[in-house]
Formats: sequence, C-alpha cells, structure tokens
Amino acid sequence: MLETKQDYHRASNGLVYGGVLAYVGSIFLLISFISPYWVQSYEETFSAFKHMGLWQYCFDQFRFPYHQFDQMFDGCHYIYSDEYYVIREWLLPGWLLAIQAWMTLAFLLVFAAQVIIALIVIRYPLRGILHYEWLLTGIVFICEAISSFLIFLSVWLFWTQSSRRDWLMYPNFNHISYSYYFGVFSFLIHTLASYILYWDARRAYDLRRESKNLVMQMYDPNSRNGFM
Repeated sequence: MLETKQDYHRASNGLVYGGVLAYVGSIFLLISFISPYWVQSYEETFSAFKHMGLWQYCFDQFRFPYHQFDQMFDGCHYIYSDEYYVIREWLLPGWLLAIQAWMTLAFLLVFAAQVIIALIVIRYPLRGILHYEWLLTGIVFICEAISSFLIFLSVWLFWTQSSRRDWLMYPNFNHISYSYYFGVFSFLIHTLASYILYWDARRAYDLRRESKNLVMQMYDPNSRNGFM
C-alpha cells in the first residue's frame, strides 16, 4: 500500500533559524532572570554585601546604618521576603523595580514566542497554521522585537544606575557580574532573531498576497487566464 505524500509545505528556513536563535537567547535570558549575580563584591574587600540579582540579595553579617534597630542581615533571601521587609525600600529603588517589570514582561513574551514557533514548526493544528502562518509569524516577530527592546532598556538602565552611592554602599567594592552579561548576550541574540523573523514574516505575507491575487485572477471572468 502506497503512503500518502503530504501536500503542504514545511516551515521556512528563516523561521527555523530565527526560532533556534530565539531559543538560545531564551536560555541566556532565563539564567540572567533567575541567577543572583548581577552585582558582586570583590572577595578581597571582605564586604558585608556579597551579591545580588533581580530577585535575591546576599549579605554576610550586614547592618544597615540607617535602620533604627540593631538588626543583622545574613545569608541569601528573596527580595520580597519578610527578612528584607525593613530595608526593602533601600534594596528596591524605583529604577530596579522598572527593570524587574521589563525583564518579567520580556521573559513572558519570549517564551510565548517559543510556543508559537513550536506550533508552526510541527504544523499543529495543521489547518489553522496553514491559514494563519503569516499572522503567527508576524506575532512571533513582534514578541521578539518588544522583548529585545525591553531587555535593552533593562541592561542599559542597570549599567547607568548600579554605581549609585545611594543604593549599595561602597560601589567601588563591587563589580558587574555574569548574570548581567547573560542579559546583554540575550539582547544581542534576540535582536538578531527579530531581524530574521521580520524578513520571514514579510515573506509569508507576500506569499499570502500573491496566492490571494492568483485565486482572484483564476475566478475573474474578465481575466485572460480566468475560468469560465
């Protein structure tokens, strides 16, 4: 018995390559998002501050000088935990809150794009993908472009504000660490993925328009090649 040959086209190379880049960029973004090493103190300074990320701070026998009670902060804790309640306003200035919001939104958009790319590649559901592939590819591009812009804003703002003396004391004792650079690499990779997906979305839209025009010509009685 002969096998039935599939009569639908597979996902374009542009979508596949853009999807692979977006996946790699998502791994970098995930590491940057959850790891607590955006800023780290130099070991030779023996600073009470050790390192921090978007969601966690680590201290070693730290006393906040402007706190009225003699409370010691030690170990690593979630930034919204009760442990840091009394100094949360100092730990979370407005610019860092903005970075948290931007990175969270970028995280959601990036992984939403990954789900859509996977559905387009595996062609599920088949009828919906074939009919709306141009639209889905455009949505993926928009998600990647917006997330790239949000990541750029986050890493740029953190770079300009992380050395403020009204935030972490003795900023000259600290340095930008690997979690931040993972965010920078994620921005670069997602920007390249956005560029590839943009041209693939344009290709899919042009193919749809050409197919629509061809169908209209086939059934146009005034067309020379139309069917009667």
